Amino acid sequence: MPPHRTYHIHLQGQVQGVGFRPFVYQLANRFGLCGWVNNTLDGVHIEFNAGPETAASFYQAVQNEAPALAVITEATMEEMAFQSYSDFQIVHSDAAGEASLLLTPDVALCADCRAELHAPSNRRFGYPFITCTLCGPRYSIIQKLPYDRPFTTMQPFPMCPDCAAEYENPLDRRYYSQTNSCADCGISLQWQPGHGIPLTGAPDELIGLAAEAILEGKILAVKGIGGFLLCCDAGNETAIQTLRRRKHRPSKPFALMYPSLESLREDAQLGPEQAEELLGIAAPIVLVDLLPNGHKKLAVKDIAPGLNQVGVMLPYAPLLELLLRRICRPIVATSGNPTQHPIVFDNETALCELPSIADVLLLHNRDIATPQDDSVVRFSPFLHERIVLRRSRGLAPTFILPGRKAAPGTVLAMGAMLKSAFGLRHQGNYYLSQYLGDLQNFDTERSFQWALRHLLGLLSARPEAVLTDLHPDYYSTRLGEILAGEWQVPVFRYQHHEAHFAAALAEHPELPADAAVLGLIWDGTGLGSDGQVWGGEMFRFENGQMNRVGHLEYFPFILGDKMPREPRISALAACHHLPQCHDLLEPMFSETEWRVYRQLLQQPARLTTSSMGRLFDGAAALLGLSLRSSYEGEAAMLLENSALEAFKKYGIGENFGIEAAASVGLSAEDVLLPLAEGLRLGESREVLAAQFHLRLVRWAERMAAEQKVRYVVCSGGVFQNGLLADLISDRLSHHHTVLFHRQLSPNDESIALGQLMLHQSHKGNNNPIKIISLAR
Repeated sequence: MPPHRTYHIHLQGQVQGVGFRPFVYQLANRFGLCGWVNNTLDGVHIEFNAGPETAASFYQAVQNEAPALAVITEATMEEMAFQSYSDFQIVHSDAAGEASLLLTPDVALCADCRAELHAPSNRRFGYPFITCTLCGPRYSIIQKLPYDRPFTTMQPFPMCPDCAAEYENPLDRRYYSQTNSCADCGISLQWQPGHGIPLTGAPDELIGLAAEAILEGKILAVKGIGGFLLCCDAGNETAIQTLRRRKHRPSKPFALMYPSLESLREDAQLGPEQAEELLGIAAPIVLVDLLPNGHKKLAVKDIAPGLNQVGVMLPYAPLLELLLRRICRPIVATSGNPTQHPIVFDNETALCELPSIADVLLLHNRDIATPQDDSVVRFSPFLHERIVLRRSRGLAPTFILPGRKAAPGTVLAMGAMLKSAFGLRHQGNYYLSQYLGDLQNFDTERSFQWALRHLLGLLSARPEAVLTDLHPDYYSTRLGEILAGEWQVPVFRYQHHEAHFAAALAEHPELPADAAVLGLIWDGTGLGSDGQVWGGEMFRFENGQMNRVGHLEYFPFILGDKMPREPRISALAACHHLPQCHDLLEPMFSETEWRVYRQLLQQPARLTTSSMGRLFDGAAALLGLSLRSSYEGEAAMLLENSALEAFKKYGIGENFGIEAAASVGLSAEDVLLPLAEGLRLGESREVLAAQFHLRLVRWAERMAAEQKVRYVVCSGGVFQNGLLADLISDRLSHHHTVLFHRQLSPNDESIALGQLMLHQSHKGNNNPIKIISLAR
């Protein structure tokens, strides 16, 4: 019996750029339905004729069998006024209205495209820009919504007849693939020898030149998905040292790219969770331990000085896949930019700036609309807790909180200064930007502003309020105030560590509404509501109220930004009043420094800090691991690395004589003085570093017991330390449930979400979390 009703399905979420329309078309044909499907600015719409039972079955199948890349956050079906359809079609997208959909991140090369790339019989054999509906660039090429080819940087490449036939064939894997192209109609490569004459040619020829350059010890700049990468042979000490010198990056670890998972296993210890992450659709950099007797061909001391882990990734783009297949060995692959500057992503800038670093460049003519660094993930050493260190390509800007609907309205959160990222609540969705670097120079500030205006433009979003950090001198705060003035909307300021806590709480909607939660919020720097520099904080959250219930005892904060850059200064500030430490401290300074700094510390402190980050710095300096840092977090990484050696030898359960904390208070003296005493007694640095970690864990354990809470939530940059995360989980989990971030980094990339959560709580609760101040 013919159907007598018409139904309309509306799907929201990550439903564009994932092959949803072709999927619906094929599913409708399977069900024998007539109607249409299209993209609009608020998701995917489907209208069809069917009887009630068939409609219900189709509605369930759409959700249950959706494409692997799709994330449906909301689905509705309603009966419409009857309209008869004679077939099922994909209709043109509708660009009218205001955007209310999630943006699909870039997706790593899929297995089918990889197989075709290397199949001599396939017409895309060796084509370095092969894609399909399940892989390829998405967010990085979108210039306008909805996601259709004319609104992307693929617009300049009209499809040839063969590609167009695939695009129109419902049975083809590239049906309605907006990035579809081939060697006859697609993107072309350009070879640029420094400031020399550019060369065009067949991809195989130019990729061969790039591979030869790397094998000859040269540095290559290659244009990837989100920007340029600087590459060299991972076994060539001279090439790596040259790259460090030109990039002004003396010791910060470099990431490596391996041709395959099999080649990586020859050098590294690889657990199943690490392999899954490397092979996933985001294909981030993953930190791994090197094999004790492997990696003989790697220049490890130059790649990751002082560390036992390296960041590795697999080729996530077909161009990189072809390059690594030609080289047949791992390469250094680091962001294409001078240190402390944003990643270079356009050809004009690359040709101007990168020849000072790279000997040769391999470019292509598909523009990048949104630059992104590679994402970085690690797993804790014993309990394998997933920790996001950098959320960017493949992960941003999609952000979905299961079970939590965003409040209505449009609100912009500016985040912090270091590890900057902004956030947006708009049309019932959350958007969190890619990692945008440290806002400490003009180029990075300009990049931040450009990325912000680009996303607002994509979504046609005009914020009704702007949220900033409490610190008035952060660039993100100043820009937020400028934008708020431009839009004539209010500014709300939120305390840094409360935002950290709120972000971590938001990632755990399963927490009971009436639960009391202890927040361990440990990081380097954040302005406190008392005007001091916070960073070793304990908060209690209960019934919508957030209260500071403990903190590392204040010690002097001196010499401004010099203190975070030089761990020796943290050691001196924390221990200057302890004569037992002077024999260790004095050799760290010149005679003049020792005299002047001690005189400064004898005066009443104008500024003090409870920073856990500075405490880690001080411990690393006392143990002789780091006196001056060349990159943010270096001292803490070396300290973790040293402590991990002891725990690997004796096991995570070893207490090294550190039992329960004596009190709920903790001072720098409590944890640093034992290090000095231990060194005099001949204790190994590894054991002393382990004891340092354990004293912090015992403090957390004592505070959790004192507060009588079941749940403990951890956030702040210090919790990028996988060993610390494991120790807290191991020691506290007998009496408490310990929770960490899931999708976000514990570092300041999470601040923007916390600001949004604090604001939403204020607007929606009878007992709001207090707003620190309201800018006029």
